[in-house]
Amino acid sequence: MIKAEDFQEGKVLLIDKPLHWTSFQAVNKLRWEIRRAHKIKKIKVGHAGTLDPLASGLLVICTGKMTKNIDSFQAQIKEYTGTFVLGGTTPSYDLETEIDQTYPTEHLTDELIRNATAQFIGEISQFPPVFSALKKDGKRLYEFARAGEAVDIPSRQVHISEFEITRIVNLEVHFRVICSKGTYIRSLAHDFGQALHSGAHLSALRRTKIGDFDVENAVSIENFIKALPSE
Repeated sequence: MIKAEDFQEGKVLLIDKPLHWTSFQAVNKLRWEIRRAHKIKKIKVGHAGTLDPLASGLLVICTGKMTKNIDSFQAQIKEYTGTFVLGGTTPSYDLETEIDQTYPTEHLTDELIRNATAQFIGEISQFPPVFSALKKDGKRLYEFARAGEAVDIPSRQVHISEFEITRIVNLEVHFRVICSKGTYIRSLAHDFGQALHSGAHLSALRRTKIGDFDVENAVSIENFIKALPSE
């Protein structure tokens, strides 16, 4: 059992974030539960890399003095698995919004889909989704998007070292990606659909690794709380 002083001195917690939770909610829940269980008035708790509510998987949580290492953890490479759906796009590039445009898919073959990954390997230019928490002029991009306001978003350079298609089931493309900090897999889904002239959006996403940290060694929020001292 982790003691109160251990949390304050600094711990790295590997949490398997469930769907529909924001990373902020996960951090707040863990902070509250640690304070409650150990009767601590104040403790620093932060995460090393946001996961969207519609994504699950590895969230690296730092407590106490280990929060000083958050930037270095954020800079490490990430691994994701998930699913693209071909044939339609959404404004958010995922399932947060409805399909707004459909495309022909009759021309698609497994070979064409697998070969399309090659153009995304290495250093690539990518536009973040307008439905994201990035800030412009002091305002979150998703605030502009939800208000229907147009906004110019600069592209950014990211690096993808591996992009593997693991399975193709009709229009569902299952993938594994290893990429740099700042890569948006939603944008990759959108750009992949454009490359195939078929449109695409992200339908499932799971973060499996951050540097040497692996989701296989992570615990659920529920099980973490169960392991804390009870009242």
